[in-house]
Amino acid sequence: MFGECHAHLFMNGYNYREAVELHQGGPKEDDIRAKLRLYQEQGVTFVRDGGDALGVSALAKKIAPEYGIDYRTPLFAIHRKGHYGGIVGCGFDNIREYHSLVKRAIREGADFIKVMFSGILDFDRDGALTEEPLDAKEIREMIHIAHEEGMAVMAHVNGADAVRNAVESGVDSVEHGNFMDEDCLRTLAGSHAVWVPTYVTITNLIGSGRFDDASLRRLAARQGERIRRGLALGAKIALGSDAGAYRVPHAQGIADEYREFQRLASFTKDELDARLAAAEQEIKTRFIRNS
Repeated sequence: MFGECHAHLFMNGYNYREAVELHQGGPKEDDIRAKLRLYQEQGVTFVRDGGDALGVSALAKKIAPEYGIDYRTPLFAIHRKGHYGGIVGCGFDNIREYHSLVKRAIREGADFIKVMFSGILDFDRDGALTEEPLDAKEIREMIHIAHEEGMAVMAHVNGADAVRNAVESGVDSVEHGNFMDEDCLRTLAGSHAVWVPTYVTITNLIGSGRFDDASLRRLAARQGERIRRGLALGAKIALGSDAGAYRVPHAQGIADEYREFQRLASFTKDELDARLAAAEQEIKTRFIRNS
């Protein structure tokens, strides 16, 4: 079974507010253990978390070995205040504060640094993001600082320009990566960055009634074609479902993501499996503390 390269253990897959309330007074060990058990039962032995502001992934990292799971976490994601990211981490006002948060993450035992460079898909406005991404200079500086501190960088980033800026600045993984264009995909394919598309965060919404299905299908078709093209160009692409997001259950999410990749791939299952395994190994090798 493939690993889960993008999860949020504090989320429950159906109600974000309820998930936050559960852990608000401190991480609930019973809930964490129940989710780790789901992964264990599905044969998932590697989980890379995207962080949270509640201490859930920190506790999960300590407990996970009991379930035979290699669990990596940034502890919390880092975002510029006033921009998307508060749901999973801590904010900064200036680059000095950002550097302090990087050092805090390292001090507290993070395996890597998670940064937020853009908003998310705006499902109510076809083809749009919820906000403008950070500019190229800030993206470059944030990645540089984390790398200087010896940490790999996992980047939440959407939009062709923002993804290209992150990849050209040496980011280690691109999370989501919606709306990439051909030039951006070629830049990605020629880099060392691993792309984790979290495709089922779109496809699993279809039929939910939360958003317009016609719009969701257009988004799914667009991102699916980008994944297909990325594979054709030889980009490193790994499986990650954003498990815990709405209608993306823990353990089941990665199976759903793999099913979608099988549908999109234009080559044999054995070749697809080999390429996904190689990309996952890149993440396992790079997203780990050396100290």
